[in-house]
Amino acid sequence: MAIGSLADYLDSQGVHPPGPGRQSADAALHCFLARVFVDSNDFVFDERCFDKAYLELERCVAEERAEHTVVAVLLGVELGSEEVTLGDGLTLARGERFDDAPDEARWSRLDGSPQTIVIVRRSPVPGDVGPLQASRKSLRKLTAGLRLYHPDPVAIAPLGWSRIGAGPWQAVALSADSGEIEPLVLIEPAQEDELRAFLSLVGRREPKSGELAWALRRYELAHQRVLAAEALTDLLLVARALLEPEGPASGRMPGRLAALCAERDRRAAMTERIAHAAALEPALIAGVDRDLQLQPYVSELDGHLRALLRDACCGHLSGDLVGLADSILLEDSEPDFATDQIVEPFSRPLPEQGTDQFESLRPPF
Repeated sequence: MAIGSLADYLDSQGVHPPGPGRQSADAALHCFLARVFVDSNDFVFDERCFDKAYLELERCVAEERAEHTVVAVLLGVELGSEEVTLGDGLTLARGERFDDAPDEARWSRLDGSPQTIVIVRRSPVPGDVGPLQASRKSLRKLTAGLRLYHPDPVAIAPLGWSRIGAGPWQAVALSADSGEIEPLVLIEPAQEDELRAFLSLVGRREPKSGELAWALRRYELAHQRVLAAEALTDLLLVARALLEPEGPASGRMPGRLAALCAERDRRAAMTERIAHAAALEPALIAGVDRDLQLQPYVSELDGHLRALLRDACCGHLSGDLVGLADSILLEDSEPDFATDQIVEPFSRPLPEQGTDQFESLRPPF
């Protein structure tokens, strides 16, 4: 057995290799004996435990590196089937049906109910990024796709579990999402093929650079926010990145978003609402948001941007969203929808000193 190959075994046991030569061998022997007697109250030899521990060691020091597995809790999703295979090493499963996962992943700490988990399996290859880093990327792409697929919130729990081969589970940090999410997204067996196809399409067409790629990432950040004020500013940045290359002073984003997302007879009202949301931004930056009712704006912007990003990623909308929106506005015969009329909500002067300078920005509901 090559001493160098013991590093994988030590890594699978959560032990940092202490150094070359005898030090690594001694550390590996200590881990091996700990696994042999892990369930024992004395030092009576148990052949079953020995065989299990030896199999772990053998898999890690073999010529091919052992499979890396990550288990994560998927918040907000409930499965109609016991298991849903998504491809690319990802599987969704009910917690009570995946006995091999840690109990902390399988059962909710709040009420003891089974949770929906994601299993990510990867066989590392030379030159590839670290398996844990690759698994985090796969989980991020999964949540991004699910958020475009369904309007209700989903998230990966911050704490997950990782192991190499048949080694012990180790707790790992997986995401920046926080908070508890009710399982509102039910994936029925009849939806599984549609979901697989959608996630595959979005994954293949995911932009690597440019405004759309930046907007998708900022949209993900908005869904990680706890405060509505922070989510709203993120969503406004997404809308401006996609629809306002001239900058926020132009005031064209609300009208363009309404042109792409609203029926003709509803564009004026939507333009006014989005313009009002954008006008709240100075108050949010100044921290004057205690009395502002922000959630209606967050919900509306999130819904429109989700539809816009989904259709752009799937190829249903052209790459030039600004040009498409402007052409729709030019075809509109009503003067209220003309682009030069959309600037007005942003040009209102602030009140004089000594008054509540954000009073005029409070929402109408």
